[in-house]
Amino acid sequence: MTVLNVAFVGSQELAKSLAKLNDTRDIESYVYKIVEGGEVKILSLLRPLRHPEKIRPLLSVLNVARAGVVEISKIDAILGEILVAFGCSGIQHGHAIIKPEDGGWVDPEQVKIIMEQAGLSTWTLHETPPDEHELRTLLFATLDGLTDQSEEPLVIPVDQHFNVKGVGLVAIGYVQSGTVNKHDKLLALPTAEGGIARSLQVMDDDVDAALAGDRVGVAMRDLREVALERGSILVKPDSTGGHESSMERHNKSRLELVRAPFQQKAVAAGDVVHAAVDLQFIVGRVESITGDELTVAWDQPLFLRQTSTPRILINQLDAKMRLLGYATKVASIK
Repeated sequence: MTVLNVAFVGSQELAKSLAKLNDTRDIESYVYKIVEGGEVKILSLLRPLRHPEKIRPLLSVLNVARAGVVEISKIDAILGEILVAFGCSGIQHGHAIIKPEDGGWVDPEQVKIIMEQAGLSTWTLHETPPDEHELRTLLFATLDGLTDQSEEPLVIPVDQHFNVKGVGLVAIGYVQSGTVNKHDKLLALPTAEGGIARSLQVMDDDVDAALAGDRVGVAMRDLREVALERGSILVKPDSTGGHESSMERHNKSRLELVRAPFQQKAVAAGDVVHAAVDLQFIVGRVESITGDELTVAWDQPLFLRQTSTPRILINQLDAKMRLLGYATKVASIK
């Protein structure tokens, strides 16, 4: 099974024309499945709710997605924040679709300029909406061209967990990288408590393994419910029984901030910021600044992948444009 998770910012009408509604929380998920050459391929559209009131749902889908679709009804500050967020996330495969509000008009040339400034010059701009068959075909072509991440270390950020009668503790999340197999031993971070994957479910089907891109339910044996919370991460223990080969713990970080386009807010020592990566949303306080280099102390541990680290989005919730930018050259300070 191969899955393309798509960050989808647009109308429910367009989402329903492309895929079937599967789940609703602070994020709506829509699923479209085909079988091609004996292989199951899935488009999973993730539509953030409550944006622009809250930025976290948008950041969550960007943490998971490898492609994007944005429906543009008008040009305003909200659209700017959305496009900048996609650019800062490094999502280079995407489609911007112009569909003006009734009686309105959107200038394609202005949209092109904003997209280029936001870092989305590789995206396709549709000046008239493509039909659902064409758009699905384009998204499946993106899926076929992506690098498989199933051989990398396992990372499963958990966004739900609960007890099921007769099954026990179930953790649900997206496999960001790697492969999880039935009966694997897993560690839950930050508690570092261990358990065994007694069974796995993907798309409501029992499976023996879940791969990068899959949304998986892991029924755990020998893991306490208090060991999990939203933003916990499941990994495989290394040869020493720890997590250091796959994830690095940061209580304090030195990082270089790549400022988001259009961002005019100057970060100051003492500012409170949030880091969003792998479904973690961690509060930190800026201790010092030297040029674009910040030292940030985190309120709780931030875990970063040792390999193929995704973009770490740095945000300030009371800023006019909440996304400050993204972090590079991140080092843990002991």
